[in-house]
Amino acid sequence: MAGASEKNNGGNSGHIKKAVALEYKPGLQDAPQVVATGQGLVAENIVRLAKEYNIPIEEDPVLVDALRVLQLGEEIPPELYRVVAEILVFVMDLDKEARN
Repeated sequence: MAGASEKNNGGNSGHIKKAVALEYKPGLQDAPQVVATGQGLVAENIVRLAKEYNIPIEEDPVLVDALRVLQLGEEIPPELYRVVAEILVFVMDLDKEARN
């Protein structure tokens, strides 16, 4: 799952895209972990790759900002479990529908 947001750059008319990608392997990991994060061109590349590989993208600026403080390989904190779990359930449902 990848998350993306565009934020105003301190009053500047431009926007800075931010993105975070998570990976979760049930049974192998206790919680989802950050596998990529970036802003600007790096964020655009994260989103582009997610689209190329049909990885669902959730646009949630608040969640992206909360996840961007984590280090690569770090698991999400317990206070984010619920919101990320809701997104993962939605993604799994989409995957099941696509298979049928």
